[in-house]
Amino acid sequence: MLIYNPVNRRVPLTLAESIRNELGRCLPDLPVTLLATQRADHARELAGHVAATGAPLIVAVSGDGVYNEVVNGVLDVPDSHALAAVAAGGNANDHRRSTRRMPLVEAIASAHHTGRARFLDLLQLTARSADAGWSRYAHSYIGLGLTPSMAVGLKRDRKGTVAELLSVLRTFTELSPVEIVRSEGRRELYDSLVFANVTRMAKYGRLGGSGRPDDGLFEVVSRRHGRRWRIAAMALRAATIGLGTQAHVNRVDFATVDAINLQMDGEVLQLAPDSRLTIECAPGALATVG
Repeated sequence: MLIYNPVNRRVPLTLAESIRNELGRCLPDLPVTLLATQRADHARELAGHVAATGAPLIVAVSGDGVYNEVVNGVLDVPDSHALAAVAAGGNANDHRRSTRRMPLVEAIASAHHTGRARFLDLLQLTARSADAGWSRYAHSYIGLGLTPSMAVGLKRDRKGTVAELLSVLRTFTELSPVEIVRSEGRRELYDSLVFANVTRMAKYGRLGGSGRPDDGLFEVVSRRHGRRWRIAAMALRAATIGLGTQAHVNRVDFATVDAINLQMDGEVLQLAPDSRLTIECAPGALATVG
């Protein structure tokens, strides 16, 4: 199943048709279906419906956001035998860039012949507030502070390298620090706080590179609140030489103070005030190819 977003009228559909044609040549007996999303979170519904039938491979022909929906749709089905993969058809494509080992069609053919899947870790975020509680998986990263602010700015402004650079620069002038409360009661103030399962994020950024998406751990990349030039220098280093070795953990717990934005695999979500957050590694939870 190839799931794509028809709002982008060129890349996803064209890429999905190309993948279907390639698979038809190398695996002529393999049925391939194209499914278009119709609204936000529709890919999650489609993936959940398909994942409940046999052992399908569900490919998000998209960027990281639609792929996040597909992954969560598969995980919504208990004991599902479905596999999820992504064909880079979006803006950032962080997960594909970080985990790619071979061309997607080649990987699908190999899995079809051998019956073998690749198992990668996921990040599981559980949020609890006075009004509600919810849980969701991330395939690549979860960010507070700088990363959601950049995402909001990039979505608001025009696309293109120069326009995106100007949007990022504007983000630094508008950035507000995020206050969190640790489980023991200690309050901390951050300009940026990222929990990452991949080595690349936000199209241009490179993290430590010492972690793997299948080691049962994730990286914590943080910058305490301080002078603006320090967070700008961190962003510049991430975009050039990378940030170097970071802390590796399998779980963190803390609470937010104010209502804030949180970025998960490229999509921005809103957290209620006084939300209690648990982020933990789900080892080998994603069955995939490629």
